Amino acid sequence: MRLTTKGRFAVTAMVDLAMRGGKSPVTLAAISERQKISLSYLEQLFGKLRRNKIVESVRGPGGGYHLARPSSKISIAEIVIAVDEPLDATRCGGKGNCNGENHPCLTHELWMGLNESILDYLQAVSLQQMVDDSLNKLNPKTPVVSLKKMNKSERVPV
Repeated sequence: MRLTTKGRFAVTAMVDLAMRGGKSPVTLAAISERQKISLSYLEQLFGKLRRNKIVESVRGPGGGYHLARPSSKISIAEIVIAVDEPLDATRCGGKGNCNGENHPCLTHELWMGLNESILDYLQAVSLQQMVDDSLNKLNPKTPVVSLKKMNKSERVPV
């Protein structure tokens, strides 16, 4: 799997947004400053997140971004996929032509299984769970909530 800074930064910025969002929009400049992520990079990521209806933008003075729906209804997989992050551990992009035309490599099924496990895990973790986990780390007196998988019925389809 190639989870690069694009996916990691998108998730980090979304956790920041979810933690600080509420009645007023959050600016990318504020997220950039708090998370030490380039503003221009955040603009690119949030453009993709907006096009995928994960965030909504508010223009004008006091503008910024807010979540398009409750954080409990947004999976981490959805965020990563929205910013075009490949969730693929194979060399062939899952096509099965690792060793030429229609010839998968000897370990193709292993990497395909890993892809499925990673996607399942990221689908099973909601943005709200990440927020809760982050808040618990900031306030250690609060009981710890683990990042457990959501039940299949709770998962958000990607």
